[in-house]
Amino acid sequence: MRAWVVNRPGPIDQHPLRWVAKPTPDPAADELVVEVLACGVCRTDLHVAEGDLPVHREQVTPGHEVVGEVVALGADTAGFSVGDRVGVAWLRSTDGTCSYCRRGAENLCPASSYTGWDADGGYAEYTTVPAAFAYRIPDDLDSVAAAPLLCAGIIGYRALKRAGAVAGSDGTTLTVPPRLGLYGFGASAHLCAQLAVALGARVHVMTRGAPARKLALALGAASAGDPADGPPEPLDAAITFAPVGELVPVAMRALDRGGVLAIAGIHLSDVPSLNYERELFYEKEIRSVTANTRDDGHEFLRLAARHGITSTTHVYPLSRADDALSDLEAGRFDGAAVLVPD
Repeated sequence: MRAWVVNRPGPIDQHPLRWVAKPTPDPAADELVVEVLACGVCRTDLHVAEGDLPVHREQVTPGHEVVGEVVALGADTAGFSVGDRVGVAWLRSTDGTCSYCRRGAENLCPASSYTGWDADGGYAEYTTVPAAFAYRIPDDLDSVAAAPLLCAGIIGYRALKRAGAVAGSDGTTLTVPPRLGLYGFGASAHLCAQLAVALGARVHVMTRGAPARKLALALGAASAGDPADGPPEPLDAAITFAPVGELVPVAMRALDRGGVLAIAGIHLSDVPSLNYERELFYEKEIRSVTANTRDDGHEFLRLAARHGITSTTHVYPLSRADDALSDLEAGRFDGAAVLVPD
């Protein structure tokens, strides 16, 4: 098969990815082999390619927003058949036995592994996924539209919960903070915004790009402006999606008393010093977001289907994955990029 590998991590303009031929994978006993139909392009892939995230596997194939068709089954798999369409997400495995897994926080498992970082991902014609970590994709959901939901969507949902949204006990409802600020408006934020608006929040978007601000308003945001200008009203909660530490004090100043900031991102530049009185006092909180649980994924996919959450996508052929990452870094598109077979 053809696949991209991280040949030597470095700036994307130095072409750290290499387009190679490699063996089509065979399934381990607990795995599915999946023919890739679509793979979303995530900023985490950029962090892996550029070395912001330390190398976990030499020559790894990035990509963890995969929709594909099952073409082979491991001997110990159950619940899936050849021909099923499945989703492959960032969280690939956990030990299932540690204190974090036992209390329902498997995203904090010290033994967790990740698609496109610890194991080869979806920037390829075929990939694998442990059956226990695969998601079923509804028949009426297009593969390209579904791909960004599998990380951008799920992580946006996790960030929304970390910012104070409360899921119902049955995992099919969500109560959101009434005044929500989003800093940065890429793939994850544009899905998070749709869900928050659908559930009744007034969403204020702060981002530098004019096309992103236009998209935010089209998706129902109450306002869209530059981060330096701030929102038009105090916020009950905020989420920073841009991997820019300088936005943390900016967002904290925009919070009302008792407000919560969630930082959504696996990598962040250094956070400047915070002024206690202006940015932390009055019981404001800062919370980080670390991956997601499978329950988060299943809850989000149900809510996305119920509320018609859709991805704004820009399609690239798989052979141009390096161009897609370069365009992502430069902010040349709104929404999400998705790779499809040539």
